[in-house]
Amino acid sequence: YVMLLTLSPYTPRFRDRVSPPGVMIRPYLNGFTIAFNVSQPNTWQPYVDSMHHFLAAYDDKVQEEKNIECVPGQYFIQGGNDSEEKKACQFKRSLLQNCSGIEDPTFGYSKGQPCILLKMNRIIGYRPGAGVPVSVDCKVQKGNESHLRSVDFYPANGTFDLMYYPYYGKFTHVNYTSPLVAMHFTDVQKNYLVPIQCSLNGKGIINDLNSDRFLGRIIFTLSIGK
Repeated sequence: YVMLLTLSPYTPRFRDRVSPPGVMIRPYLNGFTIAFNVSQPNTWQPYVDSMHHFLAAYDDKVQEEKNIECVPGQYFIQGGNDSEEKKACQFKRSLLQNCSGIEDPTFGYSKGQPCILLKMNRIIGYRPGAGVPVSVDCKVQKGNESHLRSVDFYPANGTFDLMYYPYYGKFTHVNYTSPLVAMHFTDVQKNYLVPIQCSLNGKGIINDLNSDRFLGRIIFTLSIGK
């Protein structure tokens, strides 16, 4: 009990060896297979609804009210006591452009060109990339590489800007919204199961550990019918 009294509720005591981040995708409904038929809206509407629900916290007006504009390209390091509330940088859904759901409220699913969002797991104090933004790339995990012919990334450079790091924890970084990279699969082979691996790339990132499919990468399957 006495030892527990010495622990801070705001930050871990030891942060000398911070693990590399895992990643997750949205939409995430029933596993890591995203399957639908373009001609059957009932098959892709649940994915669209999930995307709108997830991005509600990223609405431009919400971000403008709760968070501040930060300087891109550099870490947003905040001093003060651990218990002081930290400011959070704006990440507006409009940054996701064609995958924002603003101009195309179906996120491309109605055209057979689905958008998928990638986010890093939150790690208190972590500064990814050692001063260089971490980027994302995607490829066919195994099989015919020509089944994935085109992917667009948003923000345009497909990176996680440094200004969203470090994260200070849920007790003090109350309005923090994790930065996202949107992957717009504009040309995927139809009527096939296409296994895709999207990976983080940057200094200190581990993305090739066979025992952990979520560490620095994620594997999912696209099955798009006509």
